[in-house]
Amino acid sequence: MRSIVLTKGVPDFSDGAVSFNEEGHLERGKTPTVMNPNDAFALEAALQTRVRHGGHVSGMSMGPPGYAAVLEEAMEAVYTDDSYLLSDRELAASDTWATAITLSAGIETYQEEIGNVDLLFAGFKTADGETGQTGPQTAWALDWPIVTHVIALDIDPDERLLRAKRLVEGDVDEIETVEAPLPCMVVTDPEFEPTYRKASHRLTHKRLREETQNRAAAHDRHLTTWDHEDLNLDPDYIGLDGSPTIVSSVDPIPKAPSEREATMVDPADSDGMNEVLGELAPYASGANTAEGGD
Repeated sequence: MRSIVLTKGVPDFSDGAVSFNEEGHLERGKTPTVMNPNDAFALEAALQTRVRHGGHVSGMSMGPPGYAAVLEEAMEAVYTDDSYLLSDRELAASDTWATAITLSAGIETYQEEIGNVDLLFAGFKTADGETGQTGPQTAWALDWPIVTHVIALDIDPDERLLRAKRLVEGDVDEIETVEAPLPCMVVTDPEFEPTYRKASHRLTHKRLREETQNRAAAHDRHLTTWDHEDLNLDPDYIGLDGSPTIVSSVDPIPKAPSEREATMVDPADSDGMNEVLGELAPYASGANTAEGGD
């Protein structure tokens, strides 16, 4: 069972240092980057499949060279056997369509050079664009079936079938069970929870987690980088030139005030602490609410 997990770097909004150029494109090289939080659920689904059925799990991302750290995070935080980075200047400023074209070419190159892929995993959406388009567009480019909003899954290796439970239109109160032939794409929902009911599965999970910690410490040895020429991609159909999306405007992310008024109280100062408790007590009891009950 061979799987690929698509992951992406997103701006670390907690730092508040998100940089855009004059055309409204995010300057990723000047912005702190972390792994997209929703991708963790896709990684967990791939790890569960690896534990139950064996095989191999690869992480794949498209982005600048710094995204190697994102793939390392994916390996260390959850689990991957190796990493593939699709990166060069021709891929810069790609929208979801150009990204999907590049990723599908990366997967096809992987199949030619490494091995056939059974499952492709992706997170629900990214924390920056929040379109949820790249996964489905990649599946379309590959002409693979896709199952979205997956909250539980298993594989029937003999029948080469995916069996999954998914939320209907993202509604946590309505769940359906579906089947899809392999190879196929799985988009995990944030409600996804891996399960390891057998003792053998739990032992395998523990062993794999220990192995990946050691592997991530030497991530460079497990990283392969492909540029657009390696992927046999025409520059006219990738990057900014291949992106039909036009950014009309960018709303700046508000920053918290650099200075806030604060009263310092020494815990040993009983009078000061009593005064603070007296001010907070009405809020704790719910007595100090806005007029009109709002």
